[in-house]
Amino acid sequence: MRELQLPLSEGDIASLKAYDQVLLTGKLYVGRDQVHSLLFECIQRNEDLPFSLEGEAIYYMGPSPAPEGKVIGSCGPTTSARMDPFSPLLLDHGLKVMIGKGPRSQSVVDAIRRNKAVYLQAFGGCGALYASTVKSARIIAFEHLGPEALLLLEVEKFPAIVAIDSQQGSVFAY
Repeated sequence: MRELQLPLSEGDIASLKAYDQVLLTGKLYVGRDQVHSLLFECIQRNEDLPFSLEGEAIYYMGPSPAPEGKVIGSCGPTTSARMDPFSPLLLDHGLKVMIGKGPRSQSVVDAIRRNKAVYLQAFGGCGALYASTVKSARIIAFEHLGPEALLLLEVEKFPAIVAIDSQQGSVFAY
C-alpha cells in the first residue's frame, strides 16, 4: 500500500497502475451531481470557478450529517457514472484525480488518458471508515445545495484502489 500526499504530483499519477492500493493524505474536494453541473456551467460561460481545478482531486461522496462532536458523518462514495456527463470537461480544465465507485463511460476513460489523470475506487459500505480519515471539513461554494455543497476535506490515510490509470490500465472490462 502506497501513502501519497494530495494533490498528487504528475510523477505520482504516472506511477500508479490499476489495482494499486493507496492511502491519501491532504486536501480533497467533495462534489456530486449538482456541483459538477454548476462547475460545468461556469466553465462553459467562462466564469471563475470557486477553486482552481489544476492538479486537484474530487471525491464523489454521499453526504451524511455530522453527529455531535464529529467533524463529519458517514461519508462513503457514491456512484461515479452520474458525473460522467461533466467529467471530461473538468479533466480538460486541470482536474487530475476522481474518487468514487463503479465504472466510468468511455468518454471519461478517454479524458483520463488524454489528461494523464487517474480514477480511484473507494470502498462502498465503508462510510464510517472514511469519516475516520477526515480531519476537517468546510463548505467552499454552492452553500445553497445544503449537504451537497462543494466541500474541502483534509484527510489522513484515506484508502482507495486505482481503478483507471493514466496509461490504459483498468480494473473494468472496456
